[in-house]
Amino acid sequence: MSAFIDVPASGFESSVTFWSAVSGCSPSTRRGADEEFLTLVPATGDAHLRMQRVGDGAPRIHLDLHVPDPRAAADRAVALGAVEVAAEGHVVMRSPGGLTFCFVAHPAAEVAPPMRWPDGSRSILDQVCIDIPQASFEGEAAFWQSLLDWPHVGSSYAEFERLDRPEGQALRVLLQRVRDDGPVRAHLDLACSSREREMLRHVGLGARVVADHDVWTVMADPAGMAYCLTDRSPD
Repeated sequence: MSAFIDVPASGFESSVTFWSAVSGCSPSTRRGADEEFLTLVPATGDAHLRMQRVGDGAPRIHLDLHVPDPRAAADRAVALGAVEVAAEGHVVMRSPGGLTFCFVAHPAAEVAPPMRWPDGSRSILDQVCIDIPQASFEGEAAFWQSLLDWPHVGSSYAEFERLDRPEGQALRVLLQRVRDDGPVRAHLDLACSSREREMLRHVGLGARVVADHDVWTVMADPAGMAYCLTDRSPD
């Protein structure tokens, strides 16, 4: 699984600079008909974070699922309740609740290690949280569990459930019940050895603090996209 950060043109360049610094990755050569795509490449391991310049809307996250046969995977996803949007070598899909994801064929198997920063702290972008309105939570959660075929496990917080990440996967999946009735969406989470140091680092790079909780801090990047810093171990 890879995460794609989709950003409108007005905020794209500042977002590339920010997420490159936050992740410790280098932006690749741009590609696509309008050079709208790039990959954030780690020093070691495969890339699991990419960016796309989009024409409109708010910045958002979509997922790429790396599979041997995108066509067969898409047909299976439709049988589970997804909607096929487009097929252009890769297959663009929407989950039953409206979250965009794609099936792609290129490999992404080697997990990059956490970054160690000059102050001695460590962090890694290692989780996608799928934000699901309460009314559609059960169906959407069942869809992702079936699609990924990852075991479902509980959480110590009532609003969260998680899927058990198999060995060798770069990204975790957390499912969150949210109180609005909009479409399903997603945000990124970073695991930090020191949430306070990481928060200060991100603020210095142009982020702002939105809300502070007992084991996580909600942030907004320079384009206004929400993400979280967590106390989970980067290791």
